[in-house]
Amino acid sequence: MHEMSLAEGILDIVEDTARAQGASRVLEITLEIGALAGVEVDALRFCLDAILHDSVAADARVSIERLPGRGWCLACAAEVEIAQLYDPCPRCGAYQVTATAGRDMRVKDLLLE
Repeated sequence: MHEMSLAEGILDIVEDTARAQGASRVLEITLEIGALAGVEVDALRFCLDAILHDSVAADARVSIERLPGRGWCLACAAEVEIAQLYDPCPRCGAYQVTATAGRDMRVKDLLLE
């Protein structure tokens, strides 16, 4: 399950930021996850619950903002919303859609104390 390695990476970012800012606790973590990022959100939450409990973010609230997938259709020259990679264009049905947004995951914000 790659969500555990993602959770470990998030913890590294959180601890490094808290240390750099001189914070004693992390109260809130806000993540942005694109619909095309290949992240199972429930599994990530489970992993974060397991990994954060013995850290500076032990009682932190974790908020996850989902971002839609977007793509550019070469056939009809339109930017469209897509739910999954390799989905057909919802406008023309062509399979020539290149993902342009929604593949990223990032730590958007931290609330430190």
